[in-house]
Amino acid sequence: MIQIRPFALEDRKAWEPLWQGYLTFYKSTLPAEVTETTWRRLNDPAEPMHGLVAIIDGRIVGIVHYLYHRSTWTSGDYCYLQDLFTAEEVRGRGVGRALIEAVYERAKADGAARVYWLTHETNTDAQALYDKVAARSGFIQYRKVF
Repeated sequence: MIQIRPFALEDRKAWEPLWQGYLTFYKSTLPAEVTETTWRRLNDPAEPMHGLVAIIDGRIVGIVHYLYHRSTWTSGDYCYLQDLFTAEEVRGRGVGRALIEAVYERAKADGAARVYWLTHETNTDAQALYDKVAARSGFIQYRKVF
């Protein structure tokens, strides 16, 4: 059975290896101060950023981060599912889907008009799940990094 719940401050030791695994998957690194800021934001009720953990047999095996933002296209906020990661040994057991569905539930309860996310075009394993739980928008992302 998969239990989903919001982050608690005492989850930091279990969260960080999953967070680092996510960054490694995307061949990224972040300064320690960014990770610290992220953790503080995820646990600050005044922030629009939130996090959930997935637990199997008392162990945190998955994380999801999501945030709310305004849109010019609707009166309700949009919910951006920013990061989703599960421990390798539990992949294929429904953990990712459970985390996505939990974000859907919270976003709907909070009056969001939409949940959306991005994934890399090479992340075909994740896309197999995403194609079952959401529709592709057809949009291409452009960015300029400062």
